[in-house]
Amino acid sequence: MHKELRQGGSMKIQGFSWAGRGALLVASLVLGVGLMQAPQARADANTMNDTTVTGINEGATYVGMQTCQQCHSSEDAHFAGTTHMKVFQNPKNDLEAKVCEACHGPGSKHVENATDRNALVGFTREWGTPVTKQAAQCLQCHQGGQRVNWKGSVHQKNKLSCSDCHNPMAKFSQTGLLKKPSIVETCFTCHQEKRAEFSRRSHMPVLEGKMSCDDCHNPHGSTTMRLLKGNSVAETCFDCHAEKRGPFLFEHPPVRQGDQCLNCHLPHGSNQEKLLMIARPMLCQQCHDPGAPHDRIPNTTQQALLVNGAGVPGSTSPNAQYNSNERFVGRSCVECHTEIHGSNSPVGARWHR
Repeated sequence: MHKELRQGGSMKIQGFSWAGRGALLVASLVLGVGLMQAPQARADANTMNDTTVTGINEGATYVGMQTCQQCHSSEDAHFAGTTHMKVFQNPKNDLEAKVCEACHGPGSKHVENATDRNALVGFTREWGTPVTKQAAQCLQCHQGGQRVNWKGSVHQKNKLSCSDCHNPMAKFSQTGLLKKPSIVETCFTCHQEKRAEFSRRSHMPVLEGKMSCDDCHNPHGSTTMRLLKGNSVAETCFDCHAEKRGPFLFEHPPVRQGDQCLNCHLPHGSNQEKLLMIARPMLCQQCHDPGAPHDRIPNTTQQALLVNGAGVPGSTSPNAQYNSNERFVGRSCVECHTEIHGSNSPVGARWHR
């Protein structure tokens, strides 16, 4: 029978405190969970090392890279200079040590019958391996990172395969093992309308090689629409156009509302200056009345001649003094409202400075 002692209002059992019992209980729970997870971890490791795909090459065995090279000498020559080959030459796990069969799966049945398209995982549309199974093979190594949002992305939903953009067997690009020499050319394979937009009078310097599609977009998926890297269109633009971020003392509502930058600009290219949707002042007049306060009655005859055309010989309008001259109204608004994105000047309520 243990003897109870009271110290500082707390109860202890001589030789064994309640805190000690709690620590022992926690340690027991952690050890139990670890023992439960260990078999699952070993099963996951075994699954990763086995590249057999359900419905394809089931029951096949591994034959080794040397067997593949006997028939695929041309592919082997191109493959030698790729990032994949450099990794496979110094494998860090059993999967990488399988080289060709790390991606294509065990090849014994393919050796027996090279025309059987169910004997091997193929990475072309013509071979017929389902896109989901192709992607699963790639994600064995390439899961996470920029691919963390691949599942559910617009490209994944449209059944785009990794091999539609990448060529893992040859080095055609400086980075990324792409099918084309650059990211831009690869994207243009499907997004041909963007090539036309980048050829307009005002455009982002993509064709000049100063920018790339992946400066703004993540083709492998993102948490936003349009596969943007930023949380919104504006946040993406602010990566380069930091001076437009604000906050400003006087904000211009279109810059802070809706699609923000897209309220006035086309992101890829435009036939108007500064990527504007339409020419100024028509762009501004989509929201702002082209009349007041610019059509107020002038105070002097000289202002009347400049603004309203009052007293101009040949004027047939009975209200010529009150009709704004289109040459005045048609000027670009930003000649006066220079800080159109926002102003921090105490007198900048109308974005004059």
